[in-house]
Amino acid sequence: MRKHLFSGLFVIATIGMLMPLAVRNAAAQSAPLLAGVDKAILTELALSYRILVNQNVLDAYGHVSIRHPQNPNRFLMARSGEVAPAYVTANDIMEFDLDSNAIDRQGRALHSERFIHGEIYKLRPDVNAVVHSHSRAVIPFGVTKTPLRAIFHNAAFLGAGVPVYEIRDQSGENNDMLVNSNAKGQALAKALGAHPVVLMRGHGDAVVGPSLQVAIFRAIYTEVNASLQLQATMLGGPITFLNEYEAKKHQGMERTWEAWKRQASEQNVPSPSSRTP
Repeated sequence: MRKHLFSGLFVIATIGMLMPLAVRNAAAQSAPLLAGVDKAILTELALSYRILVNQNVLDAYGHVSIRHPQNPNRFLMARSGEVAPAYVTANDIMEFDLDSNAIDRQGRALHSERFIHGEIYKLRPDVNAVVHSHSRAVIPFGVTKTPLRAIFHNAAFLGAGVPVYEIRDQSGENNDMLVNSNAKGQALAKALGAHPVVLMRGHGDAVVGPSLQVAIFRAIYTEVNASLQLQATMLGGPITFLNEYEAKKHQGMERTWEAWKRQASEQNVPSPSSRTP
């Protein structure tokens, strides 16, 4: 009798723990595409997540956003929860105001560091896309005195230098390493300044661009440049970085963008209705 009682209590407790997840998952599956936003734009934003996974910039963490095409005081970004970047679809895209409040949450989980995006959009009217990642190769340059510098032509956008955001300056020694408030997001945006990239000490980076295409290109080649600089350092001797003139080079990216999109679009991603909780 006691054994059956304990078994029953265990089942009830388990159901109680799983119910919130099931409710969130059901809400996310039933969420329609954003009204007033072209499906092609939402699809391209979803593809950008998979592009960055394919290029080893995102793993199970990180996020991409674009400024709302009709409302500059809003931005679009995927929900959080159980959806990793590799499995983001157009149905996962949500709308936020620049204080990073969800416009129509529908029970969906939100990224705790969405404030990175909102505060950058506030401070930088020229920015229309933001990428936050834990890009591995950049980490050493945020925790040492060695600056990340443009070492090859595809990373010419790094030629003006790359600032480092130190979260301790705003949050003190006892911090959680996350940009999970408007105040922290504002401090990060100020550290970014007019640059295209800011490193986040012991965390990753934030990369911006005037378009999604440019921001994705920069996020990928920031990672590549960091890796190449580390390799060059191991060879020893002085490194010849791009000079001021070379750093002004305009890099065409249409070919890479179309190739990355095609590769990502050919991958099979479960539809929202077929995902399991």
